[in-house]
Amino acid sequence: MNTIDILFEKVFSKKIQKQFEKFILILASLGFVIHLALIFLNKYGIIEITVGKDLLNNPISALYTPFSFILVYEAFLLIYYLPNSFTVSVVKGYEIISLVLIRKIFKDVPMVDLSSSFLSVQANIQFIYDLVGFVIVFFLIYLFKTTAGRPKTPKIDNKLKKFISQKKLISIILVPVLLVLASLSFYEWINSLSNGNQANIDFLFFVDFFTILILVDVLLLLISFRYTERYSQLIRNTGFIISTIMLRLSFAATGLTSIILLITGILFGVVILAIFKRMEKVNYLG
Repeated sequence: MNTIDILFEKVFSKKIQKQFEKFILILASLGFVIHLALIFLNKYGIIEITVGKDLLNNPISALYTPFSFILVYEAFLLIYYLPNSFTVSVVKGYEIISLVLIRKIFKDVPMVDLSSSFLSVQANIQFIYDLVGFVIVFFLIYLFKTTAGRPKTPKIDNKLKKFISQKKLISIILVPVLLVLASLSFYEWINSLSNGNQANIDFLFFVDFFTILILVDVLLLLISFRYTERYSQLIRNTGFIISTIMLRLSFAATGLTSIILLITGILFGVVILAIFKRMEKVNYLG
C-alpha cells in the first residue's frame, strides 16, 4: 500500500468510524434532551425564548436536533464511500436528502392547523408536500438501488489502483472540510439567533456541502477521463452530476418547487442509471 492508502485506512478505520458514530449518538441524545427541556421550560414560562419559536412549540420538534447530528454522520459516510463507486456515493447523497425531508417533517408537524379548513392553511399544504415528497423520494431510492444491483468487483490493474488512490486522497481532504463546514454552519445559526434573524435552517450546512460535492464530482469526472474512454460510463457520471446539481437547486427553492426539484433530480439519476445498465448489456457503435 502507498502512503495515501495507509492514511485512508487510518482516517476511515473501523475503530475511528465506531468512535465517531458513538460521539454522534451522544451528541444526538444530549441535543434531544436539551431541546426537549427548552421546549417545556419555554412552554411553562420558566424561561422566555423569543427566537426559533417554530422549534419550541411542540415536543415533536425536539426530534429535529438529533436528526441534524445523524445527518452529519451520514455526510461522513458519503465521504467514506466516495472511493468505492460513483453510484454508491450518489445513492448515499439521495439517502441524505430523504433524511433531510424527514427532519423537515418533524419541524412541520407542530405547525399543522386543524382549527380551520385544512387546505386553506399554507403550513398544512407544505406538510402534505413534504410527506408525499418523502414517499416518492424513498421509492425512487429503492428503484435506484434495485436498478444498480450488487456492485461488481472490477479487475484491479495499475490504472484503476491509481484512480482509487486519487479518490481516497480527495476523501481524506474532505474530512476536515466537513468538520469546518459543520462548525461554520453551527456558528452561523447561533449568530443568526443572537441577532434575532429567523434563518432557514432546514438546508443549513447542506447547501454548502452539496456545492462542494458537485465540485468534487466534476473533479472526479475529469480525472476519470484519463482512465476510461467508455462513452456510457462518462455519460452516466455526467448525468449523476446533473442530478446532484438539481438537488442543490432545490435548496434555494421553497414549497412545491423545492419538492419537485428534489424528485426530478433523483428521478433523473434513476433514468440515467437504467439507460446505462441497458447499454452495458448490448453491443453498440461507439
